Amino acid sequence: MQKILRAACTIVLVVLAVGCTQQASEVQQSNLQPGAQQAKQLDQDRAVERTRRQVKMLDDIYKGGIVLITEHYVDGDEDLPAGTAFKKLFESAKQKGWHEVRLIDATGEPYHEENIAISDFEKRAIKELKAGSAFVDETITDNEKRYLLAATPIPVVMDKCMMCHSNYDIEEKGLVIGALTYRVPVEE
Repeated sequence: MQKILRAACTIVLVVLAVGCTQQASEVQQSNLQPGAQQAKQLDQDRAVERTRRQVKMLDDIYKGGIVLITEHYVDGDEDLPAGTAFKKLFESAKQKGWHEVRLIDATGEPYHEENIAISDFEKRAIKELKAGSAFVDETITDNEKRYLLAATPIPVVMDKCMMCHSNYDIEEKGLVIGALTYRVPVEE
């Protein structure tokens, strides 16, 4: 009987020891996970911030180029509009897998039907940009890959804008008539 009792006690002690060790290990892991999760979140936030800076750089380059071309090379209806030229550039960037850019209308009277805001993000971004936001963005996951969606305003910046966009009949400089929307992969 004592042998059975000793064996039972030994088994109970072993089970308790294993249980305590396992529980202690789980507690350690649960204590580590938030730190690891926080580190991963911090890395992801840094990746999104790098992508956000990249979008802002692209936006400056694209808009600066459109303004320079319009200012120096567009003098009449027979000239290729800078926006049309840049749409070809946007197509090239997309085909090469760099990023996607769309030029969309913010007035409700698009120059071309292809310039209508389509996605929920684009529609929301237009409202926010017209309300005064300078940059609207959100991150999404598509096929296990993260992307930054971003939108920036296109205001009337010079009288020549109306040469190609007379359908807007807007003379107020600074008025948001469109947006550039971006879909850029977040490089982790």
